[in-house]
Amino acid sequence: MCGTALFRVKARPGERPTVYITFDDGPIPESTPWVLDMLDRYGVKATFFMVGDNVRKYPELYEEVRRRGHKVGNHTMHHLQGWLKWTKHYVRDVEEAAQYIDSDLFRPPHGWLRPMQNIVLKRRYRIVMFDLVTRDYSWRLSAEEVVGNVKENARPGSIIVFHDSLKSMARLREALPESLEWLKEAGYSFGVLDSSR
Repeated sequence: MCGTALFRVKARPGERPTVYITFDDGPIPESTPWVLDMLDRYGVKATFFMVGDNVRKYPELYEEVRRRGHKVGNHTMHHLQGWLKWTKHYVRDVEEAAQYIDSDLFRPPHGWLRPMQNIVLKRRYRIVMFDLVTRDYSWRLSAEEVVGNVKENARPGSIIVFHDSLKSMARLREALPESLEWLKEAGYSFGVLDSSR
């Protein structure tokens, strides 16, 4: 795995610890609007790492995410797995997505890049990895277990990955609000991963 997690900061004395909520793989009509409404309900801003082909198909959802004050990032055009693609092909796919996603934030699908892909993409993008994957996409987990992943692994500065995808929704409907409630009760504030654009 290449790349570095951005914005990992230690809280100063007296400051509330901060976590960063992110969503991968959208936008899609069946899940992204619900996620946006839930984030509004809890007063949380997030960063959405979007698949370019989904933005191409649903540009109104892309604009709605931005209109509601959330940040966006590039997650390749076709959700490519970096270790299976040559660098030239992979970078071309990222650049195709950039025609639809105005951001210098990039997260590789599955969190994997070949070393040369990392070197090339770092010239243009801020590569954002993560330290807590909720596994909301896994049919093997219950919503309760997804929340358990958050409770057991969240720490100050955590970049937490949820998914606004079809396969996550069965768990996300329960796990997202419960996770946000628990994080608030545990004293966390919510930061946003910002782009230089």
